[in-house]
Amino acid sequence: MGTIIWYLIPALVMFCCGVYGFMTRRNMIAMLISLELMLNAVDINFVVFNRYLYPGQLDGMMFTLFAIAIAAAETALAIAIIINIYRSAKNIDVRDVTRMKF
Repeated sequence: MGTIIWYLIPALVMFCCGVYGFMTRRNMIAMLISLELMLNAVDINFVVFNRYLYPGQLDGMMFTLFAIAIAAAETALAIAIIINIYRSAKNIDVRDVTRMKF
């Protein structure tokens, strides 16, 4: 059994890559993927801390399952919004969407 650092470092790298991708990308799909990467890093932290702080309980695992379900619903809603924006603007660049007048 490894130490907690072996699990937290990849989660930290995933979260930092997600933040960097979210801040630098202008494509809505790439921003959504970066957001999902950050949510997955947080889910890894939930499971790791539950495993090390309360080894006999499954609270962190259950919370992670609910977080994954909410993330899936959020992704479906975001993709529906992106499709509607693409139909009206023919582009999914964030800069073009902020210039649109509804």
